[in-house]
Amino acid sequence: MGIKTITITNTQNNKTITDNKSSYNSSGEITEEINNDKDGALKSTTKYKYNKSEDLIEELEYDANSLLKEKRTFKYNSLGEKTEELITDKDNKIIKKSIYTYDVNGLKTEKKTYDGNNILISTKKYYYGYKP
Repeated sequence: MGIKTITITNTQNNKTITDNKSSYNSSGEITEEINNDKDGALKSTTKYKYNKSEDLIEELEYDANSLLKEKRTFKYNSLGEKTEELITDKDNKIIKKSIYTYDVNGLKTEKKTYDGNNILISTKKYYYGYKP
């Protein structure tokens, strides 16, 4: 039997700080996160969508009024490796884009991040050391 929901309540000095509820599908992937403030009022909701291979393909974040704040989309290659992450605002304007590359062993070698004007803002390289 799989987990359907998880509720997490953060308290400090016997006062609730946040109250979050996560829902999962039958495959165990998170499908929705609901974040409430200390008074129990809705702060945000995030919804998740997956492809047939159970890879995360879309993440939609809504504000307390159920208005879209941010959208993240993910693309994968034929090996199931994440190749692109695109973050857009409520008007579908690109905020940030990350491109991932891998070596022949499927190990991530690089992540390049671009701003909304497609200008490179960071490069992260991954190096792997192997035991002799």
